Amino acid sequence: SRERSPNRSATSSGHSRVTPGQGSAPPIGMESHRIEDDQILASSMLRHGLGAQRGRLNMQAGSNEDDFFDGAWCAEDDTRAHWIEVDTRRTTKFTGVITQGRDSQIHDDFVTAFYVGFSNDSQNWVMYSNGYEEMLFHGNVDKDTPVLTEFPEPVVARFIRMYPQIWNGSLCMRLEVLGCPLSTVSSYYSQQNEVTSTDNLDFRHHSYKDMRQLMKVVNEECPSITRIYNIGKSSRGLKIYAMEISDKPGEHELGEPEFRYTAGLHGNEVLGRELLLLLMQFLCKEYQDGNPRVRSLVTETRIHLVPSLNPDGYEIASQAGSELGNWALGHWNEEGYDIFENFPDLASVLWAAEERKWVPHRVPNHHIPIPEHYLAEDAHVAVEVRAILAWMEKTPFVLGANFHGGEKLVSYPYDMARPPREGEGEATPDHAIFRWLAISYASAHLTMTETFRGGCHTQDMTNGMGIISGAKWHPRVGSLNDFSYLHTNCLELSVYLGCDKFPHASELQQEWENNKESLLTFMEQVHRGIKGVVTDQQGDPIANATIIVGGINHNMKTASSGDYWRILNPGEYRVVARAEGYNPSVKTCTVLYDIGATQCNFILSRSNWKRIREIMAMNGNRPIRRIPPGRPMTPQERMRLRQRMRQRMRLRQQMRQRMLNATTTGAPPHTGPHHLPPLRLQQHHLCPLEPAAAHRCHLGDRDLHRAGDRDGAGDGAGDGG
Repeated sequence: SRERSPNRSATSSGHSRVTPGQGSAPPIGMESHRIEDDQILASSMLRHGLGAQRGRLNMQAGSNEDDFFDGAWCAEDDTRAHWIEVDTRRTTKFTGVITQGRDSQIHDDFVTAFYVGFSNDSQNWVMYSNGYEEMLFHGNVDKDTPVLTEFPEPVVARFIRMYPQIWNGSLCMRLEVLGCPLSTVSSYYSQQNEVTSTDNLDFRHHSYKDMRQLMKVVNEECPSITRIYNIGKSSRGLKIYAMEISDKPGEHELGEPEFRYTAGLHGNEVLGRELLLLLMQFLCKEYQDGNPRVRSLVTETRIHLVPSLNPDGYEIASQAGSELGNWALGHWNEEGYDIFENFPDLASVLWAAEERKWVPHRVPNHHIPIPEHYLAEDAHVAVEVRAILAWMEKTPFVLGANFHGGEKLVSYPYDMARPPREGEGEATPDHAIFRWLAISYASAHLTMTETFRGGCHTQDMTNGMGIISGAKWHPRVGSLNDFSYLHTNCLELSVYLGCDKFPHASELQQEWENNKESLLTFMEQVHRGIKGVVTDQQGDPIANATIIVGGINHNMKTASSGDYWRILNPGEYRVVARAEGYNPSVKTCTVLYDIGATQCNFILSRSNWKRIREIMAMNGNRPIRRIPPGRPMTPQERMRLRQRMRQRMRLRQQMRQRMLNATTTGAPPHTGPHHLPPLRLQQHHLCPLEPAAAHRCHLGDRDLHRAGDRDGAGDGAGDGG
């Protein structure tokens, strides 16, 4: 362990306000769950949901205050004989503890003073004393703020025990223990999880200035494959930096998919920030060393890494440090917005349209427009979110993930819970694909699918798979994931990296090893499915063409260069490419199990829709009605017929005049955009069935008046279409 800093001033009771990680010993793992449930014991418990295993720092209560998952350890009565102990399973030099009260909306329970004891066998205990008497340590003054208590002198032992003496409300507490291991762990399973990284990377927490400097160093070491840019500014004016890694940085290559990793949406969830900074270093070094896997990723993918989307929140959280920040400090941005949940709610728009049978004729099932009220200048939208929206609009991302903390799992859309409806659940049309993508990350993680660990705050809701739908686990409205899916081509997931939102710097090396393979495997999934280019018969790209995959009610669009990507599970698919003004094209495309997207290009021919629109314009773009033969016309129908015929006469006269003008000025009459071949009106549309009345089918006003004076005449609704 590190030696105590000389400027650290502990009180006589051992209380200190020094930030852990800046000279103190690291935590032994109560919050991160490295300390397992059976390593924590207590003298008693108020009920099972308040047992010893709930006495971890920052443990969160369940949604119901009285349910099984409550937010602390609580003793069964209010006597001073109760204790809670931790077995580190190794000889440890203990340097201090961090205590906290009960997480609760209605209870105000916290311990204000306690004794500390140590043991090597859990039978014989020695109380910490000042040489004359047992030392009473001061604890908390509220239930949420963690308080660091350092021992004047470290103590070497295997077991540590807290004896609460004074408390507010009921006897409840949460804690973390600080200490350095002096021997190997006695648990075989814990030994298997201890990994030492061989990568020569910068394993430490980075301030905003340090982050910017590290990105600059990586760019200088690998200038041919990296580019630094910013996507906007935070509320405080800090730039939101991004690192692009590609063989041609700054350029979208035809057929090359765009991938993104983002972190720090919540400023106090910092592990993702450090993992992306480590990933930048790793890709640069491995590319230079000729690692074939990394070289393939860099040359075939345009990778974007944004380590801190909420730099303001991080600055607030980092001031408190890795252990002394509470669950929410730095979570929001400077304006008080939760950035992850500040995006337009498009799921409600889609589901309401589905209720009215408007999908896909009036409301599309993809690229749903952003509501106008959301884009207004006075809308309640975070500055950071506006920057992210602009970034997403100009970059054709295919796949992405955002990193969080406080739990260990992968969450996929929908994040919003759908109102109950018979026969429909909360799954997206791409449910199977999202599960594949989530499993690709979770299964490659070293500890995410270890079922014996359970969840961080409740039971394991993932059934040991490490993945879950956001709506089933933690419903929310306006998430980045749902917006990305419904407004862009990008499939976005959330990765929750661990129980501890702000892990100690000493844990970063282990966390890098836990996540390294997952980071690479998930990026490779962008090359699974189909891809191609949509062009016209002259070879020109067609932007915004729609790609429809049979059996999946969610479409994609081509980028400005005509290329597209569609992540799909292995199988055979009927794929249709459509574009306005073109005839659709259909192909059968097969996706294999191996990484590597199947090429499916489309060439679309021009349709006659332009000609049809010109004809429709002659009718005022109104629907063409047809009255069954033999039924007399009403006066209203006669009036509409006269107006329609007069309009047709005016349009024909204008066309003849334009042709005449073009001829007199020397221009060939057939080159004019309004030159149309003669229209042949279908007799069964314009005329009655009786042969004797056929002479009434003329277009002049005089004939119209004559026809209008007789009953039984045809409508003439056939309008030349």
